[in-house]
Amino acid sequence: MTTLFLGGLGTGEILLIVLAILLLFGGKKLPELMRGMGKGVKEFKDAMNEPSGDKDEKKEEKPEEK
Repeated sequence: MTTLFLGGLGTGEILLIVLAILLLFGGKKLPELMRGMGKGVKEFKDAMNEPSGDKDEKKEEKPEEK
């Protein structure tokens, strides 16, 4: 099985990477690490959706007259 988004890494390579992460961070830190990564992904998605909302707000604002 080859995954396209990981640049051709197979199942064996992915398992080796996961094992290395487990050895580096330990079992107790792993849930905290994944939770932090999930929050980061959520913030990234929110930031990607935010510019479209800013355009709508700017259209509604009227420029100040002098």
